[in-house]
Amino acid sequence: MGTQVPLGGRGRDSGPVFSGVAPEIIEDTLIHLAKENEQYLSELPEQAGCFKETRIVEFIFLLSEKWHLDQSTRYQAVELLERFMIKQVEQMCDDRGSTQGQRSSWSSVRDQITNTFVLRLVSCVQLASKLSLHYSRVTSDTALTFLQSIKYSYTKQELLESELAVLNTLHFHINVSTPLAYVELLLEVLGYNGCLLPAKPLHQLCVQLLDLCYLTRETIYDTLLKIAIENSTPSKLQIAKFLTVKEDFMLLAVGVISTGCGAFKLHHWHHSPEHPGVLLRRGEAHRWQHHPQAAPCHQISSGQNSSSEIEPSCPSSHWPSSRSCHTADNCPCSVSLPSTAQGYLNSVMC
Repeated sequence: MGTQVPLGGRGRDSGPVFSGVAPEIIEDTLIHLAKENEQYLSELPEQAGCFKETRIVEFIFLLSEKWHLDQSTRYQAVELLERFMIKQVEQMCDDRGSTQGQRSSWSSVRDQITNTFVLRLVSCVQLASKLSLHYSRVTSDTALTFLQSIKYSYTKQELLESELAVLNTLHFHINVSTPLAYVELLLEVLGYNGCLLPAKPLHQLCVQLLDLCYLTRETIYDTLLKIAIENSTPSKLQIAKFLTVKEDFMLLAVGVISTGCGAFKLHHWHHSPEHPGVLLRRGEAHRWQHHPQAAPCHQISSGQNSSSEIEPSCPSSHWPSSRSCHTADNCPCSVSLPSTAQGYLNSVMC
């Protein structure tokens, strides 16, 4: 939970400043986030994660880069889209559950959701940008220009109605904590407890790891599940029970920081300490190796899992093959519903 600093050029922030918060505030915020996370897990819908497939996350990340949004905005947009889409389908289930000719009715619902998916995604990024502390918001003109560039013809009124649809569906409850908030708070706790690792470069590394976790979510958690049950073919019940692990933001933050500490230690201490890019003095490294907090980090850095076990998987075959860009200058020209979401929509059809 670092204190934010003023924006740099082109709407960028230079990241949080740590060690500037009173211990009482850290403690209160930690308790608040822990309760929020616990409540979220207790109310977790069984469809959680359906709209977090790699291509959806990648689309949002690239769009956020294109519009020069800050780090927290992209995570907020992913979570916002996920919550909205699940809620929207649930509401449509309730509204059309007693309708005559259910199969054709659900088919039209699925078509409606598919046809407006990109518009809703852009609206979620817009709303997330308005929640930013830096208020580097995306204007309607910017959003419309982008939609027109990928062959979607929407008006300002339709764009406004889309934003209102997201807000109304979520009852205007859109400002929820993302995993990045948990990471930054726990880094603040580590600093207060005497962690000798420099907070800013560790924060930057944790953000990269968090990006990786979002982009390779299924690969990482599938691997973890198989390791946990010691079986390469988990049952449906085991997969269902594991959902709370996949959606636990506090656990994700702890894992990201632990991995970041291990990687930081491995890279900066096990190689040449005399390298000009090293960030820790030899004396600090020596003291840290004998610090009680070093034990879990060392276990992570020399753990059982090799990096090859969680390599990013190739894009699913059901995604458009024309999508070949991988930079912020080129955003996806099209996007469709992920396969898990398609399966979810199919499952609610009679």
